[in-house]
Amino acid sequence: MFTGIIEDLGNVKQLETEKGNLHITVESNMTSELKVDQSVAHNGVCLTVVSINNNTYVVTAIKETLDKTNIGTLKVGDVVNLERAMKLGDRLDGHIVQGHVDQTAICTNVSEENGSWSYTFKYDKALSNITIEKGSITVNGVSLTVVDSGIDYFSVAIIPYTYEHTTFKNLQKGDIVNLEFDVIGKYVKRLNELRS
Repeated sequence: MFTGIIEDLGNVKQLETEKGNLHITVESNMTSELKVDQSVAHNGVCLTVVSINNNTYVVTAIKETLDKTNIGTLKVGDVVNLERAMKLGDRLDGHIVQGHVDQTAICTNVSEENGSWSYTFKYDKALSNITIEKGSITVNGVSLTVVDSGIDYFSVAIIPYTYEHTTFKNLQKGDIVNLEFDVIGKYVKRLNELRS
């Protein structure tokens, strides 16, 4: 479980394909605090640390992850949002995030709004995921509040702190992002489907 509050940014140092898997080597300031077998969210995708070497560590993404997230589009030199699993008893500053990406979306608009930024994302409505205004959404692992919601799009507002301390400062129109929809909303949606 995660909160969607980004702890650090990681630099992708190496990508190695092995059969259907992708081994990703990441350099991070928090590497010295990690342990092998620990879960770390990378752009919102929960991946297991499989090895550590000085200031870098390796995680492995399997075909399922590569098919459903933007992890397979990473290149050496890319920056990713990082968050370690939450500790029981800590404050839940963001919202309940599982690290299980539901689908990807495309950034369709970025605009500066006099001290903040507005981002709009369009997603495939065929998967029946939903957002609601003032509800929670996770974009590339960042816990955010939905500002505007439509049947296949939503917008979020980004404050300067979030802009500077996450990959939002690098995000451009046309980029693909990972989405994790609110877990409570997913259960409500599923219960309604079962009633039909």
